[in-house]
Amino acid sequence: MSAVRASRSVGCTSVEETYGPARGKTLRSAGQGEQAEPPVITVAAPAELPSLLDRTFGRDDITVVRHQVTDRLTGAGLGGDRLQGFVLAVNEVITNVVLHAGGHGHIVLWLTGGSAWCTVTDAGPGIPERYLSPPEVPEAFEVGGRGIWLAYQLCDEVTMATGPIGTTVGLRISLPRRDQPFGLVNGASAGG
Repeated sequence: MSAVRASRSVGCTSVEETYGPARGKTLRSAGQGEQAEPPVITVAAPAELPSLLDRTFGRDDITVVRHQVTDRLTGAGLGGDRLQGFVLAVNEVITNVVLHAGGHGHIVLWLTGGSAWCTVTDAGPGIPERYLSPPEVPEAFEVGGRGIWLAYQLCDEVTMATGPIGTTVGLRISLPRRDQPFGLVNGASAGG
């Protein structure tokens, strides 16, 4: 099941429209002959599922978003290496949005069916075809190219929907069973 099929699309305003212009910048509309920036189209949690996090982000928000994802998922029972890996995957995806897709996007985090889902949506030009399948291991001295590869390594499922008006990346990780202490996997014992 992909995140896109399990979700509904909604529009959102830009970071600047929501929070005001960045320090030292002014907010202005597209002038005569200029094309306005396309709106970010987001994929949200289904209406019957409350989201743990639903917000826009930009370059200055990456650390805050990472901490918010960590806090929300810790409260949901995820911990240890699984939590840190998932947060790293989210960080890589939101950093890609900032660097390659217009500088701002929208993140939604929710729980369903024993898993945590995170969708990250942008209004960039789309992901080139060659990057849509699970990537090979990056070369040791290759610059860049590890973000999506890491997401595939650290998440239980990665989905992508992309096109000329933007991209949505879905990340899923299974939550531990209620009877399993978090941080322990594969039946490991907490006892000595």
